[in-house]
Amino acid sequence: MSDVIKAVERWLTSVVIELNLCPFAQREYRSNRVRFKASDAQNEEAVLRDLVVEMSLLTRRPEIETTLLILPSALAEFLQFNDFLGFADQLLEEMHLDGVYQIASFHPDYQFDGTDAEDVENYTNRAPYPILHILREASLSKVIERHPDPESIPDRNIQLMNDLGQRHMQLLLQSVITDEQPG
Repeated sequence: MSDVIKAVERWLTSVVIELNLCPFAQREYRSNRVRFKASDAQNEEAVLRDLVVEMSLLTRRPEIETTLLILPSALAEFLQFNDFLGFADQLLEEMHLDGVYQIASFHPDYQFDGTDAEDVENYTNRAPYPILHILREASLSKVIERHPDPESIPDRNIQLMNDLGQRHMQLLLQSVITDEQPG
């Protein structure tokens, strides 16, 4: 699992932080407050159990700001992954953590509603493996308040993806998996 975590950490640094897709990520990563957890779950039930464990851990350990729950052996099909997000949100409600945490999603085949599978803007949420990103809502609200124009972030990211192009993003994502410089 260490190769899986290394690939996701490379993705976080060379895609999310380097391209500034999330202007809030660098501070937490550099402060060593991001937990990378590779799950051995192979089905939805096991992923839900891992989510319970990770949210419980975040509740007990406030020094951890966020968790990237990496799913190298589960939810490989994007439509199944996307459908699963409803169960993850339901779990938040059942645990009375709705409003405490929110779950962002990343997937190798991520596709926004209303886009084609190969549209370059999908790369803003593409990652080497399926990932459930557990965020503290209070912290997220604070950083959004301090950002001069948070509403512009998605449009800026889409424009960046269009400027870089699909081939560049494919090579960049592949490079974090293989640990080679993109060609």
